[in-house]
Amino acid sequence: MRAGPSQEEIRRHNLGALLRHVHLSGPTSRAELTSRMGLNRSTIMALTADLTAAGLVREELPRETGRAGRPSLVVRPESARVYVFALDVGVDRLVAARVGLGGAVLDRRETARRRGPFSLEETVGPLAAFARQMHRRTRPDTVCVGVAAAFAGGVAQGDGIVRFGPNMGAADVPFGEEMARRLALGLPVAVGNDANLAAMAEHLRGVGVGCRDLVYLHGDVGVGGGVIAGGTLLGGHQGFGGEVGHMVVNPEGRRCGCGSRGCLEAEVGERALLEAAGRFGSQIGREAVRAVVSAADRGDVVAQAALSRVGDWLGLGVANLVNVFNPEMVVFGGMLREVYLGSAAQVRSRLNLDALPASRERLRLRTTALGDDATLVGAAELAFAQVLADPLEVLARAGS
Repeated sequence: MRAGPSQEEIRRHNLGALLRHVHLSGPTSRAELTSRMGLNRSTIMALTADLTAAGLVREELPRETGRAGRPSLVVRPESARVYVFALDVGVDRLVAARVGLGGAVLDRRETARRRGPFSLEETVGPLAAFARQMHRRTRPDTVCVGVAAAFAGGVAQGDGIVRFGPNMGAADVPFGEEMARRLALGLPVAVGNDANLAAMAEHLRGVGVGCRDLVYLHGDVGVGGGVIAGGTLLGGHQGFGGEVGHMVVNPEGRRCGCGSRGCLEAEVGERALLEAAGRFGSQIGREAVRAVVSAADRGDVVAQAALSRVGDWLGLGVANLVNVFNPEMVVFGGMLREVYLGSAAQVRSRLNLDALPASRERLRLRTTALGDDATLVGAAELAFAQVLADPLEVLARAGS
């Protein structure tokens, strides 16, 4: 039989739990932390003292109390001192940000990415340069505790290798290893699928806060997804879980970049919409999608028909996911935010036809609260995961 957790293990767990509360909720009083964590006041005081000594949080008097008696100190994350680098590799853009503990974006760089054959150098080079620029601008007393990237492709669990990215032209790319080498910060670079990370971001900081079962659908050129079940991201055996864009909805349908036919992304992705609207080739990208939705709003019958067709397939895909996972919420992000807003009636009509009544009766359909940065926010949370699990150990390692 395994012995129970040691006092040191309990302490490490409690330090991480307290830091996580402050990281996600922002400045929080000691009294509130006592209530949330179910610990006594002296234990909370000892934990905050340890985290303060490590430079992870600081304690302040509240600005306004509104109550008589001695106010409870407020615990704040040291956002300006402790940070991560979050990277986002999309089909059309590359983004790097320095994100402070607590989720504050302290610095940010972005550039367009050309479509075409994948080049590791053309991807890693600009991102590494951005990170080095931001690193040079930091104060001497700051510390980087993690680096993570969201990548539009299937990423193997734990090794940072992008196994497939049909819309990026990427296959078996050692992105994490090369990024770590170029940054030379002495830190590994964690890599995750962009839609999976966006799902976690919406769950932790977006429209899905407090929702333990949700499906997030992300549209770029293709379609990806992330599934949160019982508050946990479903990664699958090797980390490829959530590839809902390659769920076949129309066996006789359009050819998909993955080699199959009639995948959800082939029927509702950027190309499907633009071709149906007679605009493919003259325009590409998210602005082109927005232009179709805007035209439909103004009464363009071709644009309206294109949105109706795509919305029907999107509704069928959502119905399948609702029947399988029974989520409380489905969130539409990336390009699919605009597509859903332009075809909500069609999506709901298909849901009513094909989703089990018991599974859809309390379902909420929502659009992302984090906008185009959901994937970047997710990358930041992946980068913070280690320090939130073992704050003092990670900080000691980063500062050595």
